[in-house]
Amino acid sequence: MSNPFPTLVSESFIKPYPPIEDSKQICYLAPWDIAMLSSHYIQKGLLFKKPSSSSSSLNQQYFIENLVHKLKHSLSLTLYHFYPLSGRLVIKKTKHPPSYSVYVDWKNSLGAKFIHATLDITINDILSPTDVPHIVHSFFDHHKALSHDGCTMSLLSIQLTELLDGVFIGCSMNHCIGDGTAYWNFFNTFSEIFQNDNHVSHQPINTRWFPEGYGPIINLPFKHEAEFIYRYDETANFRERIFHFSAESIAKLKAKANKESNTNKISSFQSLSALVWRSITRARHLEHDKRTTIKLAVNNRTRMKPSLPNEYFGNSISATSTETTVGELLENDLGWAAWKIHMAIINHDDKVVRNWVEEWLHSPFVYKTDLFFDPYTVMMGSSPRFNMYGNEFGMGKALGVRSGYANKFDGKITSYPGQEGGGSIDLEVCLSPNKMMALETDEEFMSSTSVFNPLF
Repeated sequence: MSNPFPTLVSESFIKPYPPIEDSKQICYLAPWDIAMLSSHYIQKGLLFKKPSSSSSSLNQQYFIENLVHKLKHSLSLTLYHFYPLSGRLVIKKTKHPPSYSVYVDWKNSLGAKFIHATLDITINDILSPTDVPHIVHSFFDHHKALSHDGCTMSLLSIQLTELLDGVFIGCSMNHCIGDGTAYWNFFNTFSEIFQNDNHVSHQPINTRWFPEGYGPIINLPFKHEAEFIYRYDETANFRERIFHFSAESIAKLKAKANKESNTNKISSFQSLSALVWRSITRARHLEHDKRTTIKLAVNNRTRMKPSLPNEYFGNSISATSTETTVGELLENDLGWAAWKIHMAIINHDDKVVRNWVEEWLHSPFVYKTDLFFDPYTVMMGSSPRFNMYGNEFGMGKALGVRSGYANKFDGKITSYPGQEGGGSIDLEVCLSPNKMMALETDEEFMSSTSVFNPLF
C-alpha cells in the first residue's frame, strides 16, 4: 500500500431538505440518551464492489462523481425525516443549584458531515486476512470521539472511501441520538431514499419518551463535567476477527441447547451466545471459583407496555446479564448456559425497564465504558436481526459489514446477519492475542464455525 491512510478528496456539511420548521428547533434528551454521553459514536459500514461497467478510469471517475452527488442528495432528504442528526448537542450549565441539562439544537448547526476519500487497496485486502485489518478504522469519521463531543462535532458523519475495486460507506452516529435499532432505521431509510428518491416506508418517531410526570428537561445534579464525562482509550493490543456461523450450524446449536435443557424455548441467538460465553471463558483460563458474566444488549421497545414502536428514534436499550462461577459454567453443558441466558432475557420485562428509568431519574449517571469489561465478562452487542444487507446504493448487495474503533474492548462481541442470509450469523470478536489463539483452537467453538467469502 502506497498510502496507509485514506486521502481526503472533499468534505462538506449537509442540511435537511426541505428545511426544518422553526417549531422543531430543540429536542431534549431522555434518560436512555443522556446515559450514553461518555459512549463512543456508533460506527458501522458496508463494503461494496464497484460495478464492472466502471472499469475504465474515465468511467470510474464518472461513477464516483455521480455516486457522491446522489449520496449527498439522498442524505439531505433523509435528514428531513431524521432531523435530530443534523444538529449539535448543547450541554447547559446552571449555577444555582449546580446542574446540567442536555438538548439537541439544529438551528445553530452546520448539519451532518459528508466525506469523500480514496485509498489504494482492494476489497481482497479487507476480506481475506484472518483478522480485520486496522485500516478499516480509518473508514469512519469521529475516531475515538465520545457522544459528548457532539457539542462541537457533527452528530452524523457519512464517509465514502473509494478503493481500487470497491467502495466503503461508513457511518458514524452520535450514541446520544440513537441506539442500534435507530441507527439501522436511519441507514435503511437512507438506502431507500437513494433508490426511490424520498419514498419512506417507516417514518421515524423523533419525540422522546419520558415516564409520566417527567421531562422534557432533565437536570443532572453535577457540579463539573468531569463528574459524568469519562474518556477511556483502550490501549490493549487485542485482535478483531469475524467468525461465520452458517444457518445449518446455528440450527444444530439451537437443537442441542433445547435438547439439553429439555425445552423448545431457547432461541438461536441465545444458543450461540451460550457457546461464545463458554468458549471465551475457557480460552481465558480463569480460576474456577471466579464469577463470570455475560451481558447482552436488549431492545426495550417491545418489552414495554404499551410498547414503543420500532420506529422510535432514540435510545431504548439496556444490557441484561446473567452470571455464575467459571467452574459451574464449564462443568455444565451448552443447554444449561443457554437456559440461564434465556431466563435473563425473559425476565427483562416492562417492570424492569421502568424501574431502571425511575431509579436513573432519582440518581442520574452516565455509562462508563470500562465498567462493561473485565477479565470475566463477555458483552454481546448489536443484533443479527438488523437489516444490514438490504441497504443498496446502486452497487448491488454489500459484500460485508465492518465497524470502526468505537466501543470495543477485550471480550466485546458484535453480531451481524451473515451475508448469504437464511439465518446465518457473523460474530466480530475482540480478544487479546493469546486468548484469541486459545479460542481458535477451542474444539467446541471452531467446530460450529465455517469459512465464508462473498468473493467466491
